[in-house]
Amino acid sequence: MTRFFDFSHLRGDIFGGLTAGVVALPLALAFGEASGAGPIAGVYGAILVGFFAALFGGTPSQISGPTGPMIVVFAGVFASLSGDLSLVFATVILAGIIQILFGVLRFGQYIRLVPYPVVSGFMSGIGCIIIALQLARLFGHEPEGGGTIPALLEVPNAIANPNFEALAIGLLTLGMVFLWPATWGRYVPGPLAALIVGTLVSLSMTNVPLLGVIPTGLPEFIMPSFSNDTLLIVLEAALILAILGAIDSLLTSLVADNMTRTRHRSNRELVGQGLGNVAAGFFGGIPGAGATMRTVVNIRTGGVTKLSGMLHSLLLLAVVLVLAPLASKIPHAVLAGILVKVGYDIIDLSYLKRAHRGPRFDLALMVMVLSLTVFVDLITAVVAGVVIAAVAFVKQVADAQLAAATGENDDSTESLSDMETALLTECGDRLTYFDLGGPLSFGAAADLGHHVRERISPQHHTSLVLDFGRVPFMDVSAVRAVETIALDAAHAGKHLYVCGINDKIAASFEGLGVSEQLPNRIRYTTRLAALTAARDWIFENTASSGESDSTSRPDGRAVA
Repeated sequence: MTRFFDFSHLRGDIFGGLTAGVVALPLALAFGEASGAGPIAGVYGAILVGFFAALFGGTPSQISGPTGPMIVVFAGVFASLSGDLSLVFATVILAGIIQILFGVLRFGQYIRLVPYPVVSGFMSGIGCIIIALQLARLFGHEPEGGGTIPALLEVPNAIANPNFEALAIGLLTLGMVFLWPATWGRYVPGPLAALIVGTLVSLSMTNVPLLGVIPTGLPEFIMPSFSNDTLLIVLEAALILAILGAIDSLLTSLVADNMTRTRHRSNRELVGQGLGNVAAGFFGGIPGAGATMRTVVNIRTGGVTKLSGMLHSLLLLAVVLVLAPLASKIPHAVLAGILVKVGYDIIDLSYLKRAHRGPRFDLALMVMVLSLTVFVDLITAVVAGVVIAAVAFVKQVADAQLAAATGENDDSTESLSDMETALLTECGDRLTYFDLGGPLSFGAAADLGHHVRERISPQHHTSLVLDFGRVPFMDVSAVRAVETIALDAAHAGKHLYVCGINDKIAASFEGLGVSEQLPNRIRYTTRLAALTAARDWIFENTASSGESDSTSRPDGRAVA
């Protein structure tokens, strides 16, 4: 037992876990209500995901439960499947299984490679969606239909015909959650204070929409089911939930690492999150992930080990068993006010305030992902953002690689010895030396042959040396680019010499049939040997007139 649980921080874990549970209660109720499955489903999700993710996860101080991004997707699933619980929670179970597979297959380190502008864009988009979904509820109106557009269309009607009692409660809640002093928050969190005060004030009102009856007791087992008509919807939604939950959890894990000066285990965290969502799906709980705000509260109030996350869930279980009748008196407007604050906190305002000082492309990418998230869907936004970011990055790397390989950086000859520099100087414009400078991406490979042709003077350059000494590997695109260079050199009557080819690259050349263009007689182990051979051929086979091209460099490198 002591090997699995660390009791050395028991006091801090108890205080941190109980505090996180208090913070989680109003959020769980609000998320459950917003999801369509009901407030109790939000609490069950917080209990089950929170307990099992803490028990089996890889981030000891992390608190898991329903989060804004997960609820946005889950609410869409609930609406698209017409509230069929067996299908809806089959999606949650399948999402959990996919997360477990992510962990088993060690995908944790890859999920974290999503570029920051993409993460910022879809998180900010989710924040905007949460706010949009709650605006009409602040005025006492319920949007007709699910989704962002119906919710926004209801806002003008809600403003024109407000329920003044609900609006007063909503404004009171907003004021408390936004203006609650941080020093008071150490004792009573702002959302909990707003929940209590808003509910008490509403007791004297007669026309405020309330949550209504909330089931008590332990959750019932739900048998998942699938149908041919809905299989595609379930699979797509499960994949979105799994990926989104994984990213959300691992980002929160990084926050926890920074605060605790520890290092989480990403693959184990994915397994724990998956087990938590599987359990939630079987017992009617909405899906969850690592929750940043609750995790920060837990750490700041003393939580260190997995015991804090488990205690947070046990406190919520006690609430379900005992206090559910009181929760039925909570007004919709109170939960709407709390969720507006949640949405506001999710929006990446810190980046937006400074984005104009950074790369314009990153800002444009962030805005694009945000727009797609709000008006299309999350999976389209993330996929489009990642693809565009990857293409842009490859382009940047390719430009840098080409600049290094073709001498534009003026730094590829810094490592040449005095003897090698002397050989290049002696040969002048009749010898061109290319240091390929490192790994070649397919983006750089596509233009490498063209740049080599551009920089070799057809009148003067008779020999070409390609240095592979700093190239650890080559993909098919790069190998084909080298083949093109060799063929072009042979066609133009240039003599090619290569050096520094390691066994891995040599095997690639052999396997792809490029060795025929690079026979062993032109391969040299060292750069000095290749340059010496090229120099010897030049002076043995070319009339030495002593002329020098005015545009040649003193080191024999071609210039534009």
